[in-house]
Amino acid sequence: MRRYCLNIANYLIGFESVSNGFELMPGERFRSFLSGENDHDIFISVHSGKYEVPENAVRVFNAPYVEEINGIRVKKSDKFWSVHKHNNDLFIASVFPLSPEKKNAVLKFSLSDRNWDLWIGGAGNATDPLEYPLDGLVLYYLTAIHGDIMIHASGVNYSGSGYLFSGVSGRGKTTMSKLWQEAGAKVIHDDRLILRNTEKGSRMFNTPVYANDEPRESPVNKIFLIEHGSRNEIIPVSGASAISMVMANCIQHNWDQEIIAGLVGSVSSLCREVEVIRLPFRPDRSIIDEILNNGQ
Repeated sequence: MRRYCLNIANYLIGFESVSNGFELMPGERFRSFLSGENDHDIFISVHSGKYEVPENAVRVFNAPYVEEINGIRVKKSDKFWSVHKHNNDLFIASVFPLSPEKKNAVLKFSLSDRNWDLWIGGAGNATDPLEYPLDGLVLYYLTAIHGDIMIHASGVNYSGSGYLFSGVSGRGKTTMSKLWQEAGAKVIHDDRLILRNTEKGSRMFNTPVYANDEPRESPVNKIFLIEHGSRNEIIPVSGASAISMVMANCIQHNWDQEIIAGLVGSVSSLCREVEVIRLPFRPDRSIIDEILNNGQ
């Protein structure tokens, strides 16, 4: 495939191979997100071969490769991905730790330009241009451009109401989504959501993480900040407390003050529109009854 478009969270992302004999192969988790649209929010020209970040670019962010093993974060390598700034251009240099091939990539882009370039080295004649970690990085900077939010959360829709359950790893996002699914709810996603402010109000969208993912979305009617507890508690929070608690679970790169300020503004608007609730809970059906019986 030489050219295609993905629709993820209503972002239209176009790709085109600009190297002879180099094919693009969207991964299985993206195939339900293929779109026939010709318009694009961003368009990524994909090149085969290694690209060097300019020598005088400044590295502004570096992410080591960390895995979570039995709830403990373990650094596996110092080399994973990094952000470099040169004039108005940004460069993300990355390796692909889950790939059997020793591939590397450099994404060149600007927050004010919708035409991006991606170089992939060591990929042979075909590759997925959004292989991990590029998928999350591209989506994150799309949210930054549009004033949207990427957040660690599970989301469900129950009888038309959208409930978002946010927390860091181990707080119960997957447990909560399974409980609601057993109760008949539609699961939007159990790990990573994009929140967008639309004409219909705040809406949550899933992102492709699993092989069977397909586009899902829902209004956001309540935000629950979850944690395991000995009993179920519904504790409303508001103002600066709500904003800081939601911010703590947002995916963010803290190297650019303008991006962070934009995220704070987006989270502030979200917390004014949608009720935020602290939710210590027991991991059983009783928490669903507690939420529904309390008019949530």
